[in-house]
Amino acid sequence: MAIADDLAKITQQEQALILPKFNHEVAWRIGTRLRELAVACNLPVVIDVRRFGEPLFYAALPGTSPNNAEWVRRKSNVVARFFRSSYGMGRDLDLKQTTLQDRQALPLSDYAAHGGSFPIHVANAGIIGSVTVSGLPQRADHELVVEALCAETGNDYASLRLPPEE
Repeated sequence: MAIADDLAKITQQEQALILPKFNHEVAWRIGTRLRELAVACNLPVVIDVRRFGEPLFYAALPGTSPNNAEWVRRKSNVVARFFRSSYGMGRDLDLKQTTLQDRQALPLSDYAAHGGSFPIHVANAGIIGSVTVSGLPQRADHELVVEALCAETGNDYASLRLPPEE
């Protein structure tokens, strides 16, 4: 089953992508790496790196709109609330055939369980923020963030990437 395969890989990603430390410099490196990946492929994305409650890096590339900034806010709210990736939450809800609204009574205006926001997990500190991308299909948003976090943590992206969609 594709959803179960995705959930297994997302769990693996969430367990592997742990930063040894996180500060303004690390946030800048992650954000800059994401921006460079997006520019190289001409991707219209908004990029946001934040400690919960504190934006540390933000970029909006050509082709984005204020709507993308809203998606970033809503997806990062999911990470802040559940301490897991927004795509993982979305796939889990798909598997259970429910929604955040039905299961948690959370408003669509503030929460989006769609791919693109990933927890910033710091060794010996826990989950302290999120890295979020908006502008591509949700799976591609998620994968772009995972690719950048793999580079930052020294993990092999090829071994952590999601399986091809069925």
